[in-house]
Amino acid sequence: MRTFISKNEKDTINFAMDFAKDLKQGDIIVLSGELGSGKTKFTEGILKYFGLENEISSPTFTIVNEYSNNDVTLYHFDVYRLEDVDEFYAIGGEDYFDNGICIIEWGELIEEILPKKYTKISFKKSDSNLDYRELVIENFN
Repeated sequence: MRTFISKNEKDTINFAMDFAKDLKQGDIIVLSGELGSGKTKFTEGILKYFGLENEISSPTFTIVNEYSNNDVTLYHFDVYRLEDVDEFYAIGGEDYFDNGICIIEWGELIEEILPKKYTKISFKKSDSNLDYRELVIENFN
């Protein structure tokens, strides 16, 4: 487990770009944290690393957005509005796991059905500084 302190949105994006350097097909990243804590900004940084930053849109109403270039396919999920894991199964969610890089906002809601290997990043806001975020990175195997 490691921690990163972000002092602003640019820090979050830059950290995500650096984080993205090691990503490969089949990787799953769970982003956990309250609304406005930086999950989508982090995703924007990953997409920027892969040259896809102009494509980003929130998947809030579609559950998943797909982004791809010649090298990689990324699936950006927002499972906040799912009633339960059965709804994730109903959309064929588990079929995405091996076919690209999966970034799952609110992924703690479906953690029980994730493959054993994934990375969870928990975003915590600061009470004293609106721009600060603490990102706790945990790898599960």
